Amino acid sequence: MLFSQLTFAQRVIEEIDYRRSSIYSVLINNTDQRLGTHIADVFIDMPLPDKYNNHDLSVKILTTDKRTPAKEKGQDFLNKNYVASHLVARWFNRNPLTGECNMSLIKQRGLYNASEFDRAIAAQTIRGNDLLVDAGEELLANTFVIVNDIRYIDKEKAGQIAGAIFSALGAIAGAAVGGDLGKSVNELGNSMNELMKTLKGFKVKVHTHLYRLIWNEETAATFYETMYTEEPDEMKRLAFENNRDLFKLEYVGSQMSSGSETSFIGVNLDTPDAMIRKACVRAIDENVANLSKNFESFKVKIRLSSAEPIQAPIGKKEEITEKSKFEVLETIVTNNRTTYRRVAVIQPVKGMIWDNRYMAKEECAVGSQLAYTTFKKISGGEILPGMLIREIK
Repeated sequence: MLFSQLTFAQRVIEEIDYRRSSIYSVLINNTDQRLGTHIADVFIDMPLPDKYNNHDLSVKILTTDKRTPAKEKGQDFLNKNYVASHLVARWFNRNPLTGECNMSLIKQRGLYNASEFDRAIAAQTIRGNDLLVDAGEELLANTFVIVNDIRYIDKEKAGQIAGAIFSALGAIAGAAVGGDLGKSVNELGNSMNELMKTLKGFKVKVHTHLYRLIWNEETAATFYETMYTEEPDEMKRLAFENNRDLFKLEYVGSQMSSGSETSFIGVNLDTPDAMIRKACVRAIDENVANLSKNFESFKVKIRLSSAEPIQAPIGKKEEITEKSKFEVLETIVTNNRTTYRRVAVIQPVKGMIWDNRYMAKEECAVGSQLAYTTFKKISGGEILPGMLIREIK
């Protein structure tokens, strides 16, 4: 009965949502590289890191060749297509034909009281309204673009060499034995050759570039006063269309994955797309986790599932180790503005770190049977269920 109550309590806490940063993820598809088409195909269906809101736009794949560096191609796409303005338009569900906007997505992701927002809009108190300033700081200013350059590391030659050795050994053994038995040995050598070609050590390296939407007081004031409308308004529609360059992205930094070989235990080796998907997802997750560690603006906050024991749905996918440290945050709302105060510091318990990496269960990885990472308090005061945690660099 106690176990059932604990499980129910955790489920209830997890249903209490919290504000996440939002991501638009793009792939630079290198048409000159081997398996480029396969990588592009699987990228479309790759899961977005689940600690972020999906803020994808319609374009997901950009093509380039060896003559155009991936970073240059990505920057060119972002600038020429005014991607920042499209990210803003999506936040306000803007209708490009009429200019109409609404606050439904902001209310949903910001967990705001709908009637308070509606009253603020109706009273024309948009500029300087605490609710909208808070939404800008917490939501729009935490909108990111990640541009991924995925490179396949070709290890096929090593696989062919190993396979050739097996074939040669089979031929030598077959010649020595002779007859039907020798033929069987030869066939075994050929089978091993094909197996080694399949298990050739597929791996990728991903270079991820991170950009952040600039949303400051000046930009917000211009948008709300001259472009925001909840009714068809041609003047405000044109004000947005003619001033898309008002909205900009800033370059935050980049991260290169380790390019370590991915285990394909649990993957059907006759389905190359599944192998590619697993290798790419693992590499991108690695980059996102390290970008979160290295850049303060990209850090994620995770809600605790329980306080006794201290548990949270975060793990090895976020590059958590037993040496990682997290601050426990209390959420404070004053005059409709949200701030966070540290109340404690916690650390993962050895042997209790959840392996939540993509397909970890299928490969029976250590820790994949867990549903949370368990922590111990190393300093601070009372920790309550539902509080947020954020990693300390």
